[in-house]
Amino acid sequence: MISFNKANKISAVFLMLMSFCIVAATPAGIDNTKSSINFVFKQMEVPVQAKFKKFQASIDYNQNKPEASTAKVEIDLNSVDLPAPEYNQEVLKKEWFNAAQFPKAIFTSTGMKSLGAGKLEATGNLSIKGKSIVVKFPLTIKPEGKGFNFEGTLPIKRLQFNIGEGEWKDTSMVADDVLIKFKVVTNP
Repeated sequence: MISFNKANKISAVFLMLMSFCIVAATPAGIDNTKSSINFVFKQMEVPVQAKFKKFQASIDYNQNKPEASTAKVEIDLNSVDLPAPEYNQEVLKKEWFNAAQFPKAIFTSTGMKSLGAGKLEATGNLSIKGKSIVVKFPLTIKPEGKGFNFEGTLPIKRLQFNIGEGEWKDTSMVADDVLIKFKVVTNP
């Protein structure tokens, strides 16, 4: 039987995983005060929200030819911030993110497809914990000041990345589904 404390630790790790999938900034940089990477997972059927405090992103966005745009996002897994801070260190352990061996989650785009005014579909490789999986997700783009606001959500399955090994594979404690929500505001 898994204890409640272990369940909380598992939830924290799952949240960190979700936030890896986000597309982020422009070559000029990102506005860290307006940008965020959050993730939501369910622990014992209760939604838990968490975030990553540190990430780097570069976006080469071509407004006239969106399909020529590229993006790369690197998330510092050690910056995970769960609602219960005592679990932040737990999710960095081997069973969860194994941050000592794999300190970053990385998304690298391989294609962009225009979905109409202000919308793109991003395709790329998401690498977490040494495993790379092709992902596809929609995002919206809006002008913000002299830069752009990129927002979207990426659903992932934590077990595809071996997040939650051993007894933590039990999806009745921590659900397999994780939703990564991102907002990246660029500076020109």
